[in-house]
Amino acid sequence: MRGLLLAALAAGVLAACATTVPRAPLPPAEREAAVARQASREEALAQQPDWNLQGRVALSNGQRGGSGRIDWRQDGAAFQVALSAPITRQSWRIEGDAGSARLQGLDGGPRSGPDAARLLREATGWDIPVQALASWVRGARAARGGPAQLQFSADGRLAGLQQDGWTLDYGDWRPSAVPGLELPMRISAQRDSARVRLVVDEWSGDGASP
Repeated sequence: MRGLLLAALAAGVLAACATTVPRAPLPPAEREAAVARQASREEALAQQPDWNLQGRVALSNGQRGGSGRIDWRQDGAAFQVALSAPITRQSWRIEGDAGSARLQGLDGGPRSGPDAARLLREATGWDIPVQALASWVRGARAARGGPAQLQFSADGRLAGLQQDGWTLDYGDWRPSAVPGLELPMRISAQRDSARVRLVVDEWSGDGASP
């Protein structure tokens, strides 16, 4: 894993996920309507548990950073996340479900554990909340997470989410195959010095872009 990621964050990914401009809060009535729409979105997303995304990801953790291609497949609670660095031709894959995870592609062979995020942190030093991100990347609160705070842009779309110490920012919403359901193409997640920035090139599967 340490050899997988490039020495510096990819300029294209970083430019696509630039620092978010502070947002003015919506008037109470508009915010109430936006919260209601978000709840309806999350109900609709829960009915579309199987999906895929392909895109570009940039990671940083203190003084370390890197980037690569990402392919994420979600089948209900089960997941497979593959990250590859085209220049070095190295890759790793983590797969599992709510109670187990297996990480492949490291020196010394595969490693397993009960929690994907802990396994990644202990094996690689990267802080990536895999199970919560399965909800967050689609613009939804993690059902198994703690209380969340929501921020909305002037048009009522979800612009930010705070949950379990992580701050998420969203941008470039696109229509999906489900009428009235949009998906974000740019997501940034940050907690302390850990940061995950994602640019989605394609959604596919249930509820994906047509």
